[in-house]
Amino acid sequence: MAVTPATGKPSSRDQKRAQFARYKEDVKERGKPFYPYAMFHDTLMSLVVVMTITGLAVVWKYTTPGNHIGTHAGWLGKLYDAPADPGTINFVPRPDWYFYFLFYLLRIFKWPNSVVLGTVGIPTILLIILIALPFFDTRAERHPKRRPVAMTAAVLTIFSMGILTYRGATAKEALGSELLTKVPTWAKQQGFENNPAAVQGAKLFATLGCLNCHTYLGDGNHNLGAPDLSAEGAKHKGILFQIAHLTCPSCVNKGSPMPSFASQGKRNLTLLATFLEASKGPH
Repeated sequence: MAVTPATGKPSSRDQKRAQFARYKEDVKERGKPFYPYAMFHDTLMSLVVVMTITGLAVVWKYTTPGNHIGTHAGWLGKLYDAPADPGTINFVPRPDWYFYFLFYLLRIFKWPNSVVLGTVGIPTILLIILIALPFFDTRAERHPKRRPVAMTAAVLTIFSMGILTYRGATAKEALGSELLTKVPTWAKQQGFENNPAAVQGAKLFATLGCLNCHTYLGDGNHNLGAPDLSAEGAKHKGILFQIAHLTCPSCVNKGSPMPSFASQGKRNLTLLATFLEASKGPH
C-alpha cells in the first residue's frame, strides 16, 4: 500500500480501493440474492399499487350520487362530465401540474427568437451537468455540510422550480393571444380593415382553433385535408352558405370531419361568415 510521505497515511487511491473492498465484503456477507427476495418485494409492492388503484376506483364509483352527467360529485369527483364542445372559446388548455415550471419557462422565452434556449438549451445543459457530476465529484464525503456547492445547487433548483410552478399555475393569458396579434395584418392584406364585422370574425377565427386544421395567409396547419381559407371569399359562396357549413359541416359536405360550431350562436356564426367572405386573397 502506498503511503503519502507528508502524512504517513495511505494515499487517497488506496483508501478508495480499501473502502470498495469492504463494501464488496459486506454485500457478500449480508446481501441477498435477487430471487426470491427482491422479486418477492417487487411483486408485493406491485400488488399494493394495483389494490390501491382498484380501491380508489371503487370509492370513486360508489360515493358519487347517480350515474348520469351532472354536477354532483362524490369523494373523488364526478363520474362524467358534459361532452366536449369543439367550438368553445372559453377553455384555456393548460399542462399537468408537474409541467407548470416548464410551462412558465416557455412564457419567459418568447417565440420565435429565444424559445429554443428555453426548450432545448437550458434543459440540455442541466441534463449534461447532472450526468457528468458523478464523474467529477468522486469524493467519498457525503455529509451535506461538507458539500456546499452541491447543496447550494440543489436548493436553488428546488426553489426555482417551486417559483416557476407557482407562476405557471397562476398565469393568466388571453385566448389565442399569439394569433390575435396577426388579425390586423390579415385585415390589411385582405383589405377588410374598415369592415368591423369581418375584423370581429377574424378574431373569432383566431381563437376558435380553426388554424389547427386550416391555413390562412401562411399561418396554421394542413390537417385532415382541410383547405387553405386565404381566398375563401373569392369563391362567392355567400354568407348563408358559410353559416350553414359552420353549423353542420357534414350536412353540407358529406363525410366532412370538421366539427360543428353551432354552439357559437347566430351572431358569432354571422361574424365568422362575414370574415370568410371578406377573405378574397391578399392584395
